[in-house]
This record gives sequence, C-alpha cells and structure tokens, in this order.
Amino acid sequence: MPCARLLLQRSHALYRRTVNTWSAVGAAFNVQHQRLEHLKKNVGLFGVSELSSPAGFQMALCQALREAEFLVHRACTHPPGAGTVETFDQLSDSLCKVADLADFIKVAHPDAAFREAAEKTCVDIGTVVEILNTNVDLCQSLKNLLENEAVLATLDPDTRRVAELFMLDFEISGIHLDESKRSKVVALNVKLLDLYNEFLSGSQLPNAIEKQVLPEHIRHCFSIDGNRIQIGGLHADSPNELVREAAYKIFLYPNTSLLLCLDELLACRHELATLVGYESFAHRALKGTMAKNPENVMKFLKLLTEKLSDRTSKDFMMMKEMKKKTHSTNPEVMPWDHAYLSGAIRTEKFNIDPSVYSPYFSLGACMEGLNNLFTQLLGVSFQTVQPKMGELWSEDVRKLALVHETEGLLGYIYCDFFRRPDKPHQDCHFTIRGGRLRDDGVYQLPVVVLMLSLPPPSGKTPSLLTPSMVENLFHEMGHAMHSMLGRTRYQHVTGTRCPTDFAEVPSILMEYFASDYRVVSQFARHYQTGEPLSESLVSHLCESKRVCNAADTQLQIFYAALDQVYHGKPQYRSTTDILRETQEKFYGLPYVYDTAWQLRFSHLVGYGAKYYSYLMSRAVASMVWRQCFLQDPFSRMMGERYRREMLAHGGSKEPMLMVQGMLQKTPTIEDFVDALVLDLDANLKSPV
Repeated sequence: MPCARLLLQRSHALYRRTVNTWSAVGAAFNVQHQRLEHLKKNVGLFGVSELSSPAGFQMALCQALREAEFLVHRACTHPPGAGTVETFDQLSDSLCKVADLADFIKVAHPDAAFREAAEKTCVDIGTVVEILNTNVDLCQSLKNLLENEAVLATLDPDTRRVAELFMLDFEISGIHLDESKRSKVVALNVKLLDLYNEFLSGSQLPNAIEKQVLPEHIRHCFSIDGNRIQIGGLHADSPNELVREAAYKIFLYPNTSLLLCLDELLACRHELATLVGYESFAHRALKGTMAKNPENVMKFLKLLTEKLSDRTSKDFMMMKEMKKKTHSTNPEVMPWDHAYLSGAIRTEKFNIDPSVYSPYFSLGACMEGLNNLFTQLLGVSFQTVQPKMGELWSEDVRKLALVHETEGLLGYIYCDFFRRPDKPHQDCHFTIRGGRLRDDGVYQLPVVVLMLSLPPPSGKTPSLLTPSMVENLFHEMGHAMHSMLGRTRYQHVTGTRCPTDFAEVPSILMEYFASDYRVVSQFARHYQTGEPLSESLVSHLCESKRVCNAADTQLQIFYAALDQVYHGKPQYRSTTDILRETQEKFYGLPYVYDTAWQLRFSHLVGYGAKYYSYLMSRAVASMVWRQCFLQDPFSRMMGERYRREMLAHGGSKEPMLMVQGMLQKTPTIEDFVDALVLDLDANLKSPV
C-alpha cells in the first residue's frame, strides 16, 4: 500500500508539473478560462462599435455606402494615376470590411437575430457591388488609366496588376457591352444566384422511399418516418454491404427538378461567359490561375490518370481481395464499396486507433507546436490577447496576436475551435479584414477567424484531437499565415485573395509539417504523464495514409474532370450521360444505372471549373516541401524564402511567378504530375 500511495503521489506531481509548464499560448487553450469583463462597455463584434447589437449591421452598411459614394465620385473626377488604383482599393475595402464580417457572422453567431441581420447585409452589399460593376463612369476612370501609356509606365508592377484585376471584374460583368447585353448579364447573374440556392439546397435534401421496399433487417440503419425511410447520406463506412448499396442507389436516385436546375445553371454560366467574350465558363473561371486554361487542366488530369494507372489497378485489386473476405454475393468492387474497403485494408494492415493518439494531441500542445514551428521558420509567434466585452460571438473563442521578432504586431487571429449547437460542422478560414497600406502610411492589420469543430474541454480534460483534427488545424493555420504575412499594399489582393489553385498551397504545405516526426516530437506529449509520442506511431500513421491512395486520388481526378466537362463547351446531352462517360474514362469503378451523383456535387457552385485546384495545389506543396523543407523542417533560411517568394504577395503577383521564385525553376504540368505520384510512393520523412 505505501508503494502504491507513493506511485500515486508521483503521478499527481508529474501531472501538476506537466500542466504548469504550458506556455501562455498552450494554457489559453488547455488550462485558462477567460472571463470577459461584463461590466465594461460593449465594444461590438471584432471591436466594431456599431455591432454591439443586430441593428448595428444596418448602421455599418449605411456608413460603408456613404464612403463608397464619396470614393466613386473621387475616382470619376480625379485624373488617372496611382491614386486611381488606391481609390478603387479603398472602395473595395470599405465594402469588404462589412461584407466579409457579415459573411462570417451569418453562419457562426449563436444568436439568430445576428445571423439574420448579417444575411440581409450580405444580400444588400451584393446588390451594391453588382451596381458598381456596371457603373460605366467608374469603369471609364480605370480605362483612362490603363489606356494612358505615359501614366501606366509610372506605376509599379503591383499597382498595375491590381488595376488590371479591377478591370477584369468589370469585364466579367459585361461593362464593355451595349446596354441591352449589360442588362442581360445582370439578369443572368440574378438568375444564377437563385439557381445556386436551389441547387445547394436540393443537393443536401434526403431521399425518401417506402419502408417495405427495404429488407426489414437493415431498416433500423436509416431514419424512419412513418411508412417511409429517409436516406440523407451514402453510409459509405457501413460494414453492411446491403446498407451501403441501398444508401447509394436511393440517395443518388435522380431528382427530375434538380436535374433541370443543374442544366439551367450550367447553361446560364455558359451564356454569361460567352456574352462577355469567353469561349466557355471554364475559360472565364481559369483566367489568371496557375493552370491558365481548361486545356492545361485536362492535360494535367489525363497525364496524372496515365501515371497512376498501374497503382490504381493494384488498389482496386486489393479492394477486390478484401471484398472476398467479407463473403459478399457480388465479387466486383462497386462505387459504394470504395471508402469502406480502403478503410478495411487500412485497418487490417495498420489498425490505427485515433483514441491511442488523442491523449498526445491536446489542443494546447498543438498550438504550442505551431507557435514553436512558426518562431523557428518565420520569426513570428502567437501572443494571447484578452478580448473586450462584446468583441466575441462566443465565450469559448480565443484571440491571438501574431507578432514578428523585429517587425512587431502583424495581425489578429480569432480561434473559434470548439463545437457548439447551431455552429456549422466545418473547418474553414474567414478573412474579416484585409491588410493594406493606408493613406496615412500606417498598415491596416489583417484580421481572420479560424473555425474548427473540435471537442470542447471537459472538466480537467483538455480538448484532445484525433490525427485528422491535428492535420486540419495545421491546414487552416496555413491559411492564417498566408493572411497574416501577405503584406500587400492593396487589400484587393491581400493574403488568400489569390487564384484558387494557389490559395491552397500554404495550407496543404502545413499538412506535410504535421506528418513529420521532427515537428510532431516537439509538441506531442501525453496530457497526463508528459510521455512523448513515439516515432513508430507517427510512422505507422503516415504509412496508413498511403493505403489505396492512388484509387482515392483517381476519384478526385474523376470529380475534377467532370467539373471541367460540365463547364466546357455545351455537350447537348444529359448531365447523367456526361457523368457516365467521364466515370468510364477517369475512374476504375462502373457507373450505377439510375443514379445521378452530380446532384450531390455541391462544389459545382463554389468551385465551378476549379475543383482541380486541390490536386494542383497539393502538387506545388509537395514540390516545395521536398525541395525546401524535407532536409530541415525548421530552416530559417527556407522559411524566409517562403515568406518572401510565396506568402508576402497575396494575389498581387502571378501565381506561377511565386512558385518559380520559391522553387527557383518554372515547373511544368509533367512536374506537377510527378510530384503527386512521388507522394504516393515515397516516405517523405527526412533522409537523415
């Protein structure tokens, strides 16, 4: 008994010692509970005084509109010069500061009144932007600048690029067309907004079927509503093959009205693109991107498919062998089997149990790890900030300042990390205020929100993250660093306001750091004992991620190719026929009769013609990791180059020029493909 008591005392002492060694950043997420000063003045959301109540959105909107009116007048009456671009950027900033904030609050605020006020503000700002984009006098002031060679020669490259980007916004809105065609463009944009809402809403709705249609022994797996069964997802991870098959066929059963909605949506996009002078919607969407045009995207996807062919076939053969072990009546691997069988193979080979890892990944430890990494790489660190009354939308939000060792304060990151009722279950980065150089020479500091869906702390147990949650945290923090370190002169191109196929590079690059034991070993400690996470467990995890990775990548290629075909030249056939043909070319599993997966492809709205971006960004991130950080993930020299060549410019520089500066060569489509293939084969740990 004395020995047991001594052991218990030692473990308690170790627990206290471990907790007490948290830095201020770690403690903010693991130990401390902030108390807001309720008796002090309400400073309003994000410190915007008007937003101490929902009614304040209307006040903020009115103020932004007054500023916009003044700036439009100034742009239209002053002679062309660098000041013209600065005025345009101020105009953009005055509207974005309200629109971006409202765009976040409408989805994240727990108070419905705030959400509704923010939603209305988003609609109102959208209407104003539509009017400004068709303001002929405003466009002419910019055209006077871009057509004046003498004045143009005096502009620095960033100013000239931003002027061209503003002009592109006008052209996309059909400003160069006659009045009747301009009206048509406006009408199409209004119609598209309705079609987007209809499609997004329909893509989330469950499908219902009479209860007696399904075998009795699987009905309990679904939601039963009287005599009908509601199926609202694919149940892709169910071990019961019949459940997976039923869910796939019923959830993806064609909805006639939604098929018509998608047809109309694609037709309107094509008409809009051709009206303003583009060959297709894809050509319009890809202007200014790394890929540059749809032809390059399809070349990338086809070449990647060819290079992965043998590996993909092997993955599907492994799935087929695994399916034999399940004693299935259908020996062929079907689309509803992909996720389950790849998971089963992963479990059989590695048996990764997230609960084994979570105690080593307390949120505070992960934040300390990120802080140490950024300090070594970039010379920046987090500092906890006590929020003021009314500044936050939820008391569990944490506020961080990002401070550079010589440059001082760079911006603010609000960390909305924990699950709560009515909060969207999604991980994302929101720009609340973009950075820019103001007229008085002071830099307007960027403000962002990172929103995650992590388990909240409970009692003495901190928030414990699974490996996938850690990867997501690192991913989103990559976006935050892009916003914080993109020190652009103009907010129109600040941080993540850059082409989609480049915007994901900094975030995906962070995933490589999150998988490297040299990085993980600096922070992964058991929250109770202080024991470090073993290298073998991290290696095990990394190896498991490569199981069936070729087949998983091929599925993403199929989605990207389908997106390109839908947004290319009109096919004059059904979207389902296009789906069937594209699936045969770009996926190894057969199309299932009477299904319409495209009706669940909600990315068609937000990522129209750009779904390939994730694959291309991953290729660039892989090349940057392997060439610049694999040897030493803490290299300050490479960190400084990364900031100088890639993060600092936001969207003020052509993306391929930034990649070229980082890699010190211009990569080809073939290089992108080779990087992705190498990822599947190679262990990207350090060779030392």
